[in-house]
Amino acid sequence: MKKIHIVLRSMLALSILVCFTAPRRYVEAQTTPVVNGRQKIILDTDIGDDIDDAFALSLAVSSPRLQLLGVTTAWGDTNLRARLAARFLAQTSHSGIPVSAGPKTLAKFPFTQKRWASKFPEPANGWPNAVDFILNVIRKNPGQITLISIAPFSNVGALIDKDPATFRKLKRVIIMGGSIHRGYGDLGYLPNRGPSPEYNILMDIPAARKLFASGVPLYVMPLDSTQLKLDRTMRNVLFSQGTRITDALTLLYQQWTDSTKNPTPTLYDAMAVSFAIDPDLCPTQPMHITIDSKGYTRVEPGPPNANVCLHSDSDRFFHFYIPAVLGQQNP
Repeated sequence: MKKIHIVLRSMLALSILVCFTAPRRYVEAQTTPVVNGRQKIILDTDIGDDIDDAFALSLAVSSPRLQLLGVTTAWGDTNLRARLAARFLAQTSHSGIPVSAGPKTLAKFPFTQKRWASKFPEPANGWPNAVDFILNVIRKNPGQITLISIAPFSNVGALIDKDPATFRKLKRVIIMGGSIHRGYGDLGYLPNRGPSPEYNILMDIPAARKLFASGVPLYVMPLDSTQLKLDRTMRNVLFSQGTRITDALTLLYQQWTDSTKNPTPTLYDAMAVSFAIDPDLCPTQPMHITIDSKGYTRVEPGPPNANVCLHSDSDRFFHFYIPAVLGQQNP
């Protein structure tokens, strides 16, 4: 019995030591409880240009492990993006999830799914303000909200500028963004060609810098781990199911591929949502990340300010993603 007491005291002492020596951001992020078995999330998206945002939203509304409290639109024509998100939610029986629009910016890339988005009417009084919506949700749920940002960080920067104290009450932020060792088109079959200035970072460098300096637990899914190609076989499996979600995805995919002449989507953004559900899909490691004037995310010496996933298994990801979107994921 004495030996057991000694062991227990040793374990307690070790636990206390870990709590006081580990960086505070990581301890808090890992010990915050999940309410009723479902994580409360907000999805911040530039849906409508590339198609991966629609695949990410599909997963967010399908998983029983997530409670999607709202969709906020960022970058470019945020009102048109809000119309697209609202139509998607309405047609997939999720019209109770609120949609709000962030500040408009100048976007450089075509809105490939404009025809589908424009079929949904604008609200009579316009879209609610995304920045105010997110801050209000955080205030009502301090320490419980995961913000998943899969867009340029215009809304995130506006949040930090308006109320940095409330922003720090987020449980964590998960982003698709950055490029550490592998850039666009580098799928890992050949030696690394080096990083690229990744789009979400590059479009709003000042806002991205504010996020990395915010002190909120930050989980980063860069190009290194998110270039996940939905090939023809998997597209046929998914689009042939005839569910509300897969029917909406099929139409959006068709408009995207007609516009881009590219048949194969890359599901960058879907990994950010997948990580929120199952972190083992994209294991992270702590790093100190800085952002240079050209939009490169650089690893530098210093205390960690982000948890970064450098590798994922594409086959494992799609074996998770497709059943989850089809409602076949275990609760």
